Amino acid sequence: MTFGVIGYVFVIIAVARVFAELFERAGYPGFLGEITAGIALGAFLKGIPQGDLNLLAELGIFFLMMYAGLELTPEEVRIGGQTSLPVYVVTLVAMLLISVPFTDYRIGMDTIVMASILAVASAPVVIRLTRFFGQEFLHIALSYAVISEVGTLVILYLMIDIKLNHLGYVGLLAAILKDLLFLIAVLGANHLIGIKHRLWIMTQLRRLRSDEAVFGVVMILATSLGLISEELGLHFSIGAFLTGLVLHSDLVGTRQYERLSTIISGVTYGIFAPIFFAWRGINFRAELSLQILYFFVGVYLLRMFLTTLLIWGGRLKASLTRAAGISSFGVLGLLVGEVGYTYGILSEHLYALASLTSVLGIFASASIGLLISHLGGERCTR
Repeated sequence: MTFGVIGYVFVIIAVARVFAELFERAGYPGFLGEITAGIALGAFLKGIPQGDLNLLAELGIFFLMMYAGLELTPEEVRIGGQTSLPVYVVTLVAMLLISVPFTDYRIGMDTIVMASILAVASAPVVIRLTRFFGQEFLHIALSYAVISEVGTLVILYLMIDIKLNHLGYVGLLAAILKDLLFLIAVLGANHLIGIKHRLWIMTQLRRLRSDEAVFGVVMILATSLGLISEELGLHFSIGAFLTGLVLHSDLVGTRQYERLSTIISGVTYGIFAPIFFAWRGINFRAELSLQILYFFVGVYLLRMFLTTLLIWGGRLKASLTRAAGISSFGVLGLLVGEVGYTYGILSEHLYALASLTSVLGIFASASIGLLISHLGGERCTR
């Protein structure tokens, strides 16, 4: 079955939204339905214009990361990061060790990228899982998701840079310092502007009469930071996330923040997110075997155990629900696995392993949240 580009876009969005509604009615987050729709469509759609649809899917991750940034303030990232950063570092090291047997007991670029995929949590997934785990869960889990997503993308593009440009230790250190300086410069400028020009920014935003004008200003900032991110060798979605992060309510005011959030949410979840999630499903590649299932169970239980231990709050149920949310893996693993495979960093076997683990992790965490919800369990509150 073949269509023009618009035809494929229509079919993908329509089928993805139908599946999303079905999953929502069953109690699962809608994006799981969109991924499932993509897996189903992949078996039927032929002659898909890969370049055009991949561009639309890339816009999906761009807007999803921007919206995730809007859900946090720099201060919340700082506070949540005090707990979530150590969890991420420990999880990353553990996933590195558990990946070694699958890379001939050596630590190479493929092992490092595989470990980063296994340690990631997806910000869009965490936001949707808030319905199960409560708002208090959001700060630590979303901070972990943001740190792990940025970390995974930085690791991936550093490995690509090493592979393509044969970077030595000095070049690698210079690339890392360059990325850190970019992040510090953006957040530092945001802090200074917030102190000196907050009222001026709020006034200027209020003068914009139409939502289209507000959206245009946001897109100029987001694409500018995205372009700088790419020039520095990072993924452009990091620039989109930073845009959302700096446009927090403390800077632009509650009213303008709600205006921005409504606009970005509509564009993201109404158009581009369904395409992104479905596209990840269409490109889903996995080999199912008992060995892979055992591997997933081991990885998931290890992540649950480590996270519960490291964020222990004195109550088992609250700590377990937080751990389930943080251990949700996410669609970023599918994207990173696909890019890593394309550049020859991951083998086909590792790509399939990463893809299946990412999808099963989302389903597992959503199922735990659904079970807690049906049992009338206590939400994750302090």
